[in-house]
Amino acid sequence: MGLCGTGTSKSTGMLGPMGTVVDIDPLATELGERFRAAGFQLYLVGGAVRDVLLQRVVGDNLDFATDAEPEQTLMVLRGWGDRRYLQGIRWGTVGARAGDHLIEITTFRKELYREDDRHPTVTFSDRLEVDLSRRDFTVNAMAVRVPEGEFIDPFGGVRDLAAKVLDTPLEPDVSFSDDPLRMLRAARFVASLGLRPAPRVVEAMERMADRLLIVSPERVRDELSRLLLAPDPTAGLALIVDTGLAQRFLPELPALQLEQDPVQRHKDVLRHTFAVVARCEPRPVLRLGALLHDIGKPATRAFTEDGVQFHHHEVVGARMAEARLKALRYPNEVVADVVKLVEMHLRFHTYRMGWNDAALRRYVRDAGDLLDPLNQLVRADCTTRNPAKAKSLADLQDDFEMRIARLAVEENLQQIKPPLDGNEIMERLGLPPGRLVGEAREFLLNERIERGPIEKDDAYALLDAWAKEKGPG
Repeated sequence: MGLCGTGTSKSTGMLGPMGTVVDIDPLATELGERFRAAGFQLYLVGGAVRDVLLQRVVGDNLDFATDAEPEQTLMVLRGWGDRRYLQGIRWGTVGARAGDHLIEITTFRKELYREDDRHPTVTFSDRLEVDLSRRDFTVNAMAVRVPEGEFIDPFGGVRDLAAKVLDTPLEPDVSFSDDPLRMLRAARFVASLGLRPAPRVVEAMERMADRLLIVSPERVRDELSRLLLAPDPTAGLALIVDTGLAQRFLPELPALQLEQDPVQRHKDVLRHTFAVVARCEPRPVLRLGALLHDIGKPATRAFTEDGVQFHHHEVVGARMAEARLKALRYPNEVVADVVKLVEMHLRFHTYRMGWNDAALRRYVRDAGDLLDPLNQLVRADCTTRNPAKAKSLADLQDDFEMRIARLAVEENLQQIKPPLDGNEIMERLGLPPGRLVGEAREFLLNERIERGPIEKDDAYALLDAWAKEKGPG
C-alpha cells in the first residue's frame, strides 16, 4: 500500500498497529534514503498518513518531519528535485518541488504564541514524539518513517479515526494556545472528515474563543474558505456558532439565529442558511454567497399584519457582506462577486409577476459571468418542506432558465453591447472623447436591452434623436 499517491487513485489497504511496516511511494522512499545516508531521520506526517487510513485520495502535497536543521535539509536536497522554496525557513520549513509533488520538510519543532502576538515563536526539538505532540489533532499526529515504512502513532490517531472522534494529542488548551487557528480548523475536520469533536475540545473552544483574535485575518479567511469547500459544511458551521467562535470573526452568522416567522415557527434563518450552503456546489464564491445571502435579515426584520417581513434585506446584506469580506482580506474580485450574488439573489422572485424579454436581458447582463452561480443560489434558497410550493418554484425557475437559453441562442446575451461603439458615436455627432460619449453609449445599450438586436441604420436614427433632445452639439 503506497502512502503517497498521485492524486488519481485510492489506497485500498489499512495500516496496522504502531510499528507495522508499510509500503511507501517511490518518491518518499528516495527522499528517505537521502536523509538516512546523510545521518538524519525523515518521517511522512500529517494529512497523507490520515488519508490513507481513511482510504481517501492522497494528493501531491506531502509533509515530512526531520531531525535535520533547515540548513542541513538544504544540503541533503542539493541536486534533488526541480526547485526549492525558502519562504518558511524561518519556521523550520524547507519546500521543494519534484515533478508533480510539492513537499515541505520541517525540523522537529514546537511552536508557541505569546498571549498578544500573532506570530509563533518556534523552537526546535530532536524527538519525533515531541513534534507530533505539538500537532493539532491526533488524526494528524501519526507518522511513517521513510524509507523503512515504520508506522508510528503515539497519541492514538488510528483509534480516534475508527471512533470518528476529533481530539488533541495534549490537552486542548495546550494545542489551541500553540495556534488558536486550530479551533477553526477543528470545524473544518468535523465537516470534511465526518468526525465529532471530543467534549474537552468543544469546552476548550468555548473557553478560548477570544484567542482567535490574535490570528491574522488572512489565516482566518483561508481556513473559513477551506471549511466552506467541505461537501457539507453544516456540522462545522454549527460548531463555530455553538462555541462562540464565529462571533469573533463573522458575527453576522450567529446573528441569524432568529425565526423567519415566529407565528408559524418556520425554520430559523441560520439553519436555512446552512441548508442553502450545503445545496450549492463547493465553489468558493458561490458558497460564500450562500453563507452571506441573508445576513441583512436581522437588520431589516419587521412585523406586519401580513407576518414578518425583511424588506430590502438583499441590499442591506450586500453592504454588510462587502464590509465583512474586506475585513477578512478577501481579494477585491471575490468581494465584488459575492456582493453581486447577495444583491441579486431575490430578483428572480419577481419573475412570477411577468417579465418581458427586456427584463431577462437586463438580468443576464447584470449577472454577467455569475449567471450560473446566481441561478444555482436561487434554486438552493428554496428550502421549503412544502412539496407543492417546492415544485411550483422549481417549475418557475425551469421556465425562467429556458427563456434565458432561448434568448441567449437568438441574441448572444452574454455579449450584449451598444449597437454603436465610441468611435462611431463621436464621428456621427462630431464629439471629442468625454462624458457625453459615455452617456450616448449608455442610452444605446439601454435601447438594445429593451428592443433586442438593433440594425446600424436604426441605431444611428436613435442616436440622432437622442442628440437632438440632449443638444450635445
